[in-house]
Amino acid sequence: MTDDTLPRDAFAATDKAAWLAAMESIGESEGYFQPLGARHWAMFADDSTTLLVSFESIEACLARADQMPMGRIVAESKGWSHLCLITDGPTWFRDPAVYSFFDRLVEDAFFEDFDRVVFHGSGMGAYAACAFSVTAPEATVIAVQARATLDPARTGWDPRDRKQRRLDFTSRYGFAPDMVEGAGGVFLIYDPLFAPDAAHAALFDRANVTHLKCRGGGGELGTMLEHMAIVPRLLENAGEGRISAAIFARLWRRRHQHEPYLRRLLTLNRDKPRRTKPVLDALRVIRDS
Repeated sequence: MTDDTLPRDAFAATDKAAWLAAMESIGESEGYFQPLGARHWAMFADDSTTLLVSFESIEACLARADQMPMGRIVAESKGWSHLCLITDGPTWFRDPAVYSFFDRLVEDAFFEDFDRVVFHGSGMGAYAACAFSVTAPEATVIAVQARATLDPARTGWDPRDRKQRRLDFTSRYGFAPDMVEGAGGVFLIYDPLFAPDAAHAALFDRANVTHLKCRGGGGELGTMLEHMAIVPRLLENAGEGRISAAIFARLWRRRHQHEPYLRRLLTLNRDKPRRTKPVLDALRVIRDS
């Protein structure tokens, strides 16, 4: 869904407190809104036997024109149920209160009420989507720029998020590649030329993992895919049971009309005139259209 087709409950919150208050109102009217410790919340809307589970941050939601969780936008447009795990800040969803919440879902056989379950997240949310998908066997996982762990003993070569390495990634739901073994299908989306993401993706070496490579997307690939409206379309396909590498390849062609991506290609290939000429031609078409 694009910015010119906002969901019916789009609004403009002035700060995090106002945003959370609005989410609480929406959640309580459609299912529930539940605090999980001090920095996490769960919002659930019960609409159908297809469930989308998304992991999102308040900061990312506030940055969108509609200020809605992406998962909610997709689920609402399709009439699906939606479970949204929300975080305030770079917690990486590493909180015993979050673990306990998923433990209760398993004990209550929550996921058994749904015919199809899709887990989704980007970056920090992608790690969480993979890690907690173990609670819903046979779920589909769509993970954009997923990390395997921030445990320095395993991924000390990754220079990012140094402060968050202090979080506990060695206890329950810790090492994401181990947690996806029971998933129906895991689709990892990353740029193979961006070394840190490619190295994390290599750790997801299970047979049920499909690697969807976006050459040239870089470290901002998640934002780029969202702006191209690729992620919502991919989630729709996953929820309808027809996700595949071929479908993603068709969606990824949108990059040829996406100016930020094309300008990134110019930077990457500035010393290769033969490669930059078609990019410049594509940029002229966009400018003249």
